[in-house]
This record gives sequence, C-alpha cells and structure tokens, in this order.
Amino acid sequence: NLQDRIKVSTPLSSAVLSTSYPPSEGVFSSSYENVLRPLLDFLEENQSPFMVDFYPFYAMNNNGDSSLDYVLFNSSSSIFVDGNTGLSYNNIFDAQLDVFHFALAHRNFSRMKIIVTETGWPTRGSTYASIDNAQTYNTNLIRHVMDGPGTPAWPHEELIVYIFSLFNENLNQGPETERNFGIFYPDMTSVYNLGFPDKGGRSWCIASSQALDSDLQYLLIWACILGKANCSAIQPGQQCFEPDTLFFHTSFAFNNYYQKNGATDDACNFGGAGIKAMVNASITVSINSETSYVPYTLSYRPFYCYISSLHMLLPFFRFVQKRGYHENKVVVVIIVDECMS
Repeated sequence: NLQDRIKVSTPLSSAVLSTSYPPSEGVFSSSYENVLRPLLDFLEENQSPFMVDFYPFYAMNNNGDSSLDYVLFNSSSSIFVDGNTGLSYNNIFDAQLDVFHFALAHRNFSRMKIIVTETGWPTRGSTYASIDNAQTYNTNLIRHVMDGPGTPAWPHEELIVYIFSLFNENLNQGPETERNFGIFYPDMTSVYNLGFPDKGGRSWCIASSQALDSDLQYLLIWACILGKANCSAIQPGQQCFEPDTLFFHTSFAFNNYYQKNGATDDACNFGGAGIKAMVNASITVSINSETSYVPYTLSYRPFYCYISSLHMLLPFFRFVQKRGYHENKVVVVIIVDECMS
C-alpha cells in the first residue's frame, strides 16, 4: 500500500526535445516517440513526476554571445519576451524549465509535476568554468528556488531542484568540465562555500577571489569612505582585523555596505567584484582568504572626519614612506561631508 507514497520515474536530458526556443514552442522529438509515449502514460497513470536534467552552463559555453548575467541569474531585467505568450524571462533556467512545461502541455500532460534532477556549473575546463561562476550560479539558484514562485509560465508550481554535484568526479574519463562539477574535492575539502539561507532568507556579500588586488584596494577605500560602510572593526587591534588580508577586509566592507543598503543585487555589485553568499560572510572569507595579501590599512573614518589642517597629513606620508611606497605617486582625497560640521 505504498503506491501513493513512493513514486517511480526516470530522468531525461534536454536531448529529448526537438524545439527549445521560444519556450512556448517546446516539443519533444518524434524520434523518441517509442519511449516517450509509454513513459508519459505511465507517469500520468501513477501521478509520478517528470524528471529532467539540464545545464544552462552549456548554453553559455556553446554560444559565446549569450548573456552571462542571464545564465547566472544576475539579470534583474527581462532578457527576452516569448512572442507567443508575452511572458518575460530574466534567466535561462526558467526558460529551459518552461520549454518542458510547454512540451508536456502539447502532449496534454500539463498537470504533470516536473523535477529538475540535475543542474550545476563546473569550476574548471573551459572559458566560463570557474569557481566564481559555479558559486554564483548555485547560490543564485538556491535563492531562486527558495524565493519562489515558479516559472513565468507556471508561476504557482513548486520548484524542486537537485544540484549536481556534491563531489568532483576525478576518475571521469570525459572532458575536464565533467570532472569538476563538485562542491567538494574527493578528499572532502571544499572547492567553494555553498550555503543555504536561514529562515529569514538572509544573505551576505563577499569579494570575488578573481578580482585584482588593485581593484579590491580601491573598492575597499570606496566602500569605507564614499560608501560609508562602518569599517572600524577591521582597523588594527580591533575584533575583525584578523585575518589581515586584503580579501578579508574588502569582504567585510562589502558586506557592511550591502547590509546597510538593503541587501539588494546592486548593493553587492562593486563592478563585478562582489559575490552574494548564503552563508555568514565572516565564515566564508576566512576559508577563502589568501594569506599572501598584506594590505596597508588606514583608520578611514577618523582619518577624514577629524582633519583640521593639512599638517595632519604628515603622519600619513610617514606611514606610506615606512611601508616602502615612497616611490609611488600618492593621491590624497579629502571628503568633506556631514561629519565635518
């Protein structure tokens, strides 16, 4: 008497489609009719789900003119509109899922539940395979699934998605990308940090490990001064000064700015140097930080809030000279705002 509680199905790949664009014109290939017809009848009779594996990564990898933001869930605006339905899409995941919704509907199985049994992003092996892109895709995927609702065509349908994969398949004989979809290496150390939001759906913002040091140094100063992030905790001797790395300090500043500005996508942009995370930023950056970075750190807010005359700059120039930067051009920007009143 478990037939109503345990369902049997089988995952299919996107290869079963003959048309996949626009979503409303999605249809199954007639070459698989001898398999699909009895399979769909079986699933319908037993109220079992239709299972499918698809990877937006391959749409990007095989078509260089695709928008990376569209594939990584980073676009807040519409990328394209289905001319047949008027439905607007801002990510390729929803578009690919709706292709299967319409393909089933064209076969009169519109009420059949779909489960995405595999999706993910590789960290090595091609131009777009990187740790940053994999972390961004899977993090945004988790948020997208948990935020709901469903897709543009089926907005009330619960999204059920499985991420591929937990471990890198180091013995896989295929292309390098196929060996590098994991969140963990085979020795159980993490490739990158992937967390799930708490009940409040909270997220954090950290610096990209791929950003240039020069960009992070500039963005650190921007976040602490112009962005008015509270950077007092990362000053020497304060509770968040360690680890004393550019990556950690910039991540701290990014996250403070992000939280103070509504935790929006734009607040974690930083010209592409910011990445949203679903785990506490202090944990994430401690694991990802590079110990080779030794930044020079100023007490930014006291530095610009209490300058009363130019002779106050002398300690700063002595500081720069002591650190060995005396041969570099030094540009001092004094910001005059409400703290000078």
